Amino acid sequence: MRSIFLSGIFLCILSIPVAAQEKNMDYYIKTGMSNSPLLKDYNNQKLSNLIDSMRLLAGYKPQVNGVGTFTYAPTIKGWGYDGAITNGTNFSPLVVATQKLVSKENLSNQTEAIRLLNESISISGKISEQDLKRSITAQYITAYGNWQQYQFNQDVLKLLKKEEAILKQLTEKSVYRQTDYLSFLVTMQQQELTITQYRIQYKTDLAALNYLCGIKDTSYTTIALPALQVEVLPDAESSVFYQQFNIDSLKIKNNITQIDFNYKPKVNLYADGGYLSSFAEQAYKNFGVSAGVTVTVPIYDGKQKKMQYNKLSIAEQTRQTYRDYFKTQYQQQIAQLFQQLNSVQEIINQATSQFKYIEALIDANRKLLETGDVHMPDYILAIGNYLNAKNIITQNNINKYQIINQINYWNRK
Repeated sequence: MRSIFLSGIFLCILSIPVAAQEKNMDYYIKTGMSNSPLLKDYNNQKLSNLIDSMRLLAGYKPQVNGVGTFTYAPTIKGWGYDGAITNGTNFSPLVVATQKLVSKENLSNQTEAIRLLNESISISGKISEQDLKRSITAQYITAYGNWQQYQFNQDVLKLLKKEEAILKQLTEKSVYRQTDYLSFLVTMQQQELTITQYRIQYKTDLAALNYLCGIKDTSYTTIALPALQVEVLPDAESSVFYQQFNIDSLKIKNNITQIDFNYKPKVNLYADGGYLSSFAEQAYKNFGVSAGVTVTVPIYDGKQKKMQYNKLSIAEQTRQTYRDYFKTQYQQQIAQLFQQLNSVQEIINQATSQFKYIEALIDANRKLLETGDVHMPDYILAIGNYLNAKNIITQNNINKYQIINQINYWNRK
């Protein structure tokens, strides 16, 4: 019997729902960054571009290929290709080597284009990191707000239950009317419903946070206070969001230089060796080698070079327009966010000051309740004001964290 009793206790302990270990905001941000397929994609793109850079260099080394042809051009009753041209039959298994000649400046400009592309991808990756960090932080703050509401309302419910026990005894002694007790009981039941709503909403927000971070977890986890402070922001020209304009400018200059290189004469060397024969005579002696050079000089292409210059000029004008617009919007947005932050802080200060008086009123009513001197409608109204005041403080604290999150989004260099 004793072992059965102990086993029963053990099973009861296992059946009690236990919240997982508390997690903080850094955990979710680091996990979200680590699991993001987009950030991994950016890293893979840079690795791919490095391979393209190596392929570019390899393309300017000697290229050796085996080339074989066999041609038979018959003449039937005087009809057929001119034998002086076709030789009737041709057989040529050859090894052909070619070598492009390119200046160091041209090659350096092409490798610079790949480097600039990687720089652009790095900047896009940093901005995507900021976007993801902002989204995760915003969802974390939302979940934390509901968690705070849930905890506060639970504390209020515990106090109401203690007072309900006192009120019930006083009602049985006819100190309070039955309607007063029922009114208080309805208020307490409404509080229980509010707690259920916040608990469900918190679980929903937590599930959304896990989904955003790529975390496969459905356990009930508590979260810590968001460790958020307003960070020092760089000026517009030093931010990562501005760097893309600088890279775009360098890419345009690189393209202009490459156009100039493309319109310079091109020289290719070639050499081959093998067997080339028409089998007309002494076919066994037709082993040999040959070498040569080809020179390509651009003369006229319908003024395409000028067209390419004009296209890049338009691109530069567009870049400057976006750059100037960004600088104006950057300063304006930062100023608006700090203005909002100051306004929210002002509301928090006022609500906190008022909350002290409401707490004092609640404490006074609680003491009057125990002596049977409280007017129940006034006490219920005070409880409602107490909950509303705390809700205002909590909501504005959450708004404050959200604004700080928006401000800190621009802190990346």
